[in-house]
Amino acid sequence: MMRIGSIVWGVRDVPRAIEFWTAALDYRPLREPDVDWAILVPKEGRGPQLAIKEVTSPSAHHQRHHLDLYAFDQDAEVERLLVLGASTVDWDYEDGADYVVLSDPDGNRFCVVAAGDAARSQ
Repeated sequence: MMRIGSIVWGVRDVPRAIEFWTAALDYRPLREPDVDWAILVPKEGRGPQLAIKEVTSPSAHHQRHHLDLYAFDQDAEVERLLVLGASTVDWDYEDGADYVVLSDPDGNRFCVVAAGDAARSQ
């Protein structure tokens, strides 16, 4: 079981992105934003999370947006996606990382997050 958990949006100015996207989508921060990271959710009702992440790369030269897929069983989903044509990505993971970076057959990167029961609800 897996679902889109967050759309991760890479930006150079996190406070400005929060200001823009909360107004544009009628969203609010899920919790107090960090200086380099925020999760935005609909003010009312349900909808996808928009995660704002500070990046240093210019948008013209690097992929700055990706999906976080929330998996109930991360290992099983990673294996299933590899069989479907995904590829592993050489990534420098921080200690305790709860995600695996893969790319789709066209080279677009995405993360499979070990989300447990959070993968079941939306």
